[in-house]
Amino acid sequence: MISPKTPQIQTIDPNTLDRLLSNQQAILFDVREAGEHAAERIAGSVSLPLSTLDPVTIDLQPDRQLVLYCQSGRRSAQAARKLVEAGIEVIHLEGGLNAWKAAAYPTQIDEKAPISLFRQVQIVAGSLVAIGTICGVLISPWFLLLSGFVGCGLVYAGISDTCALGMLLAKLPYNQRAKAS
Repeated sequence: MISPKTPQIQTIDPNTLDRLLSNQQAILFDVREAGEHAAERIAGSVSLPLSTLDPVTIDLQPDRQLVLYCQSGRRSAQAARKLVEAGIEVIHLEGGLNAWKAAAYPTQIDEKAPISLFRQVQIVAGSLVAIGTICGVLISPWFLLLSGFVGCGLVYAGISDTCALGMLLAKLPYNQRAKAS
């Protein structure tokens, strides 16, 4: 029995992507969070955060290839897998925005955008560890559990490539403003 052709994840390099975009043969989706997209993006890209990605809502255009990118290529590969499982043909930019910039292609930068979600996570996690440690020394050793909890959360985020704190911070009002603009 011959099975119908199932979509595969394809990768693309920055030079090929530039050609596709110049010839209007691709629609480019940025799967980073809205604040990251607002701060810096490839011109013409559309924000489609991985955290809210629903294959049903994507407006497919038969005359254009669907290309995904993120900062390093990791999240876009995750999003590509999700779309392929839904039967959608997709390409992801290998190396993401980092590869695009390394190939000397321009990006659009908004100086007024909120700081990156990654930096927000670092600030909050670092602050909680510091507070837990200081309170553990000065008030009660029980506060050291806070530092341990944050540490375990960071280990889990590294292993699973999913950050609950990042998803929570993405829902804050100042990060939602970036989505609206």
